Amino acid sequence: MFQQQLILPAVRKMKDLEKLMDMSYEYIVLLDSHISRVQDIVNLAKANGKKALLHADLIEGLKNDEYAAEYLSQVVRPSGVISTKSGVIMKTKQNGLLAIQRLFLLDTSALEKGCSLLQRTKPDYAEVLPGVIPHVISEVLEKTGIPIFAGGLIRSIADVESALQAGASAVTTSDKTLWKHFEGRGLKQ
Repeated sequence: MFQQQLILPAVRKMKDLEKLMDMSYEYIVLLDSHISRVQDIVNLAKANGKKALLHADLIEGLKNDEYAAEYLSQVVRPSGVISTKSGVIMKTKQNGLLAIQRLFLLDTSALEKGCSLLQRTKPDYAEVLPGVIPHVISEVLEKTGIPIFAGGLIRSIADVESALQAGASAVTTSDKTLWKHFEGRGLKQ
């Protein structure tokens, strides 16, 4: 699905979203939104041929639980939902949207618990943070078989390339320089 897109641009501000509408990326990640604006943002993305992946944990005014996942899935209708919460992931899957489990892998314990969580929730993708630790990306992919997005602390072309070489399907980043560099580049070599 994401083989044609190595970068998943992550947007925090409306002006960055507007710039992204003119780029060739199909899938985009929406961060830091407010419940009153999320429908309009998803509609704007759809009107411009974009598939929005909403980060449910970062929507102000929305409690991030199963009811929120149901609302997002059935009313807002993005292409997918990203969350750290297993209940949100499972409800998103039940509603037929892409479910992306976000994991903060700070130490060995978090890595072990994260892999166990992925095996239980079986999301469509896992986003591993920080995304600059290639051997951890490989380990999570090997242990779970779940496709990986690498995100967090991605600051250079080399960071993106290392994550992809380690097995990440794509890299999430809010760095506009990286968006421009990788635009139109697909299929890992």
